[in-house]
Amino acid sequence: MRCLVVIAAVSGLATAPAAAQSAAEFYGGKQITLIVGSTPGGGYDTQARLVARHIGRHIPGNPTVVVQNMPAAGSLAATNHLFNIAPKDGATIALVQRGMLLVKHWNPSQVRFDLGKFGFLGSINREVAVSVSRADAPVKTLEQLFKTELIVGATSGIDPEITPRLLNHLIGTRFKLVMGYPGVTEIVLAMERNEVQGLGDWSISSLKTARPTWLAEKKINLLMQIALEKDPEFAQVPFALDFVKNDADRAVLQLYLTQKTVARPVIAPPGVPADRLAALRTAFAALATDPQFLADGAKAKLDVAPVTGPEVDKVIGLITSASPETGERLQKAIAAER
Repeated sequence: MRCLVVIAAVSGLATAPAAAQSAAEFYGGKQITLIVGSTPGGGYDTQARLVARHIGRHIPGNPTVVVQNMPAAGSLAATNHLFNIAPKDGATIALVQRGMLLVKHWNPSQVRFDLGKFGFLGSINREVAVSVSRADAPVKTLEQLFKTELIVGATSGIDPEITPRLLNHLIGTRFKLVMGYPGVTEIVLAMERNEVQGLGDWSISSLKTARPTWLAEKKINLLMQIALEKDPEFAQVPFALDFVKNDADRAVLQLYLTQKTVARPVIAPPGVPADRLAALRTAFAALATDPQFLADGAKAKLDVAPVTGPEVDKVIGLITSASPETGERLQKAIAAER
C-alpha cells in the first residue's frame, strides 16, 4: 500500500508541471507544423508560407513555423488527418481549402471530421471568385455560356469542380468539366497549353498572384463573379446570384457561398488546450495589423485581410445550423450534375 501511495505521488508530481505549463513555456523552442491541403505554388500554399514567416512572432515563446503540403483529395486528406491523427497539443495547425466547410454535402462517405469541433484561428482573407475563359475560347461572355459549352479544368471535391456543377444546375450555365487536375496551379498550366478553355472558379487573389499580367494583357475573359458580395473592382462583371430563379435555389447558392467569407480557413485540431488555442487565435488576429506581414503580402501581390476567429465562428455557426432542406437541395444539385 505504501508503494502504491508513493507511486501515485510521484506520478502526480510528474504530470503537474505539464498541466501547469503556460502557452509560452509550451511553445518556447518548439516547431509548429502548418499543414497546407493544396499543391505547392498555388494560392493556398503561397498564403500559408506568408503566415508561417510571421505568425511565430505573435505566439508566446516565438516558435518557428514550417509548412507541410498535404494536397490529396482537395484538402480532405489534410482535414481528416488533422481531426483524427495529428497531435492535439497545439503544435499542428492547417490551412485547408474552403470546400472542406461544406464537403459533407457532396462527399459524405469520405468525411471523417465534425466541422464544429475544430478550433478556428481565422481566415487569411475573404474571397471573390471569377469564372474565366481563354481569350480565344468560343465563350467570351456569360450570355454565351448559357448557350455554348466551355471546357474547364477541375479538381475533385473543391471549388473548380463543385462551383461549375452547381451553377450548371441552378442558373443554367454550360460548363463541361475535365477532371483529374491536382489543383488550380495545374489547371492554369493546362489553360496555357490549350488543354482546357477556362476555369469555373478561380479566386481573384490567386489569379493576381499566379498570372498577374493576364488581365492587363487581355489573355482571359471574366465571365462572372461568384461570392456573397461583389468585388467593386470588377463591378462590370456579372454576379452569379443575380441569375438565380427562385428563393429555394438562392438559399442553396448562398449556403454554398458562405465559404467564400472564410476563404482561407486556418484550423487547429479538436482538443487543443484552451490557453494554447486562445494564444494561436490572438496571434492570428495580430497579423491584421502587423506591418511586416502586410508589407510582405503586398510585395507578393497577395490579398491578405485576416478574418478573426470569432468572426469565422459566426460563419461556421450559419453553416452548421443550415436547414436540412437546404443542405439536401445542395447535395442533390451537385449529385445531379455528376
